[in-house]
Amino acid sequence: MLSDRRSFLEKMSQIGALSLLPLVGSQTANAATADAAAADATPAVEEKNHFVAGPYLQNMGSNEVTIMWITHKNCFSWVEYGAGTYTSKREFGYNNGLIEANNRINKITLTNLAPGTEHKYKIVSTEVLGYKGSKVEFGETIASPLYGFKTWGQNEDEFKMVVFNDIHDRPQIIPQLLYRHGYTGNTKDYDFVVFNGDCFDWVTEEQQMVDHLIKPSVDIFATEFPFLLTQGNHECRGSFSRHIPEYYAYPDNKYYFSFTRGPVHFIVLDSGEDKGDDSVEYGGLSAFDRYREVQKKWLEKEIESPEFKKADFRVLLIHISPYHSGDWHGTLHGRALFGPVLNKAKIDLQISGHTHRYMTHEPDADHNWPIVIGGGPLEGKRTLIKLHATRKQLDLKMIRDDGELVGKFLIPKKNK
Repeated sequence: MLSDRRSFLEKMSQIGALSLLPLVGSQTANAATADAAAADATPAVEEKNHFVAGPYLQNMGSNEVTIMWITHKNCFSWVEYGAGTYTSKREFGYNNGLIEANNRINKITLTNLAPGTEHKYKIVSTEVLGYKGSKVEFGETIASPLYGFKTWGQNEDEFKMVVFNDIHDRPQIIPQLLYRHGYTGNTKDYDFVVFNGDCFDWVTEEQQMVDHLIKPSVDIFATEFPFLLTQGNHECRGSFSRHIPEYYAYPDNKYYFSFTRGPVHFIVLDSGEDKGDDSVEYGGLSAFDRYREVQKKWLEKEIESPEFKKADFRVLLIHISPYHSGDWHGTLHGRALFGPVLNKAKIDLQISGHTHRYMTHEPDADHNWPIVIGGGPLEGKRTLIKLHATRKQLDLKMIRDDGELVGKFLIPKKNK
């Protein structure tokens, strides 16, 4: 990956064109007819099985991680892994007693891992050709190179993460901002990445997610470090939007959840759509008001949990901020539901997107916590938010694509 950064070149595939010499006179029509007949008679060459995307890491903790990848054809797949340099263990997915097979999207969780430990792994997939009664016909087996990751420490004192938002189907933003501003010297300045909503405009197909988010992440970091995609309002749109959870790993398969990393307890909320459920854009197929009400009840319980209360810091990730995000229905409804609960919780920091205008907002009469809102997808508006968390403080910097520091917070630990 270092050579990719140094060269800073886009990967491009070369397509060559074959020129034919022109035919003379009446031979042209006959030759064209013969060529067409030959083309019809030539069987199409079937593409061999291969890895479409991955591996990419999801849902990492101190004792577990989920490894995902996509194959071209239906397969039976597994992970070979182990601590150090050995990969003597093997794990596969199963559901209701059946081992996952005859599928393309793989989501395999490794558990009981040692905290703060280096692990090696590779992904393996064997094509499933078909079934004949109780017999399964298998085809070719493909395997990846050996990759590595380090589990989070049980009680680690610090970590560094970066946050993108509102990429809107511009995948070049990922390498551009990471290669420019995600390194100190030749060392990555992060080991966890958040995509805080609106990575797409309208989600229409698998290839869009692969080309515009998964593959750019895999090329730079995702075989080694996990990433998290929060749902923005644009992830709610498009014919393929309901399939998004198949391609990423979420606790309990929900877009709202919490997790702890070192000194920080994170709350992730799904702000939903910005318009009302009766808007014509949604075709009568939205229930975001009800969905936000469910999240409010969950949030009320979450802020009373031991994990939330004992954390040194509490950070909220949400695409549409309940404050400073205009007066559309989704913002106001989120403010009415989440605002009082969050003020009671006294969170330390909120990171959002949506407006395409980078801003920082100090606590005020409406919200008693600082808010950071990242920029948009256009050059000169794009931002990378960097968070360095320790037991003593949260150090946040928001960097514009040209390197200008456009926002910062230094938040000391509160006395509890």
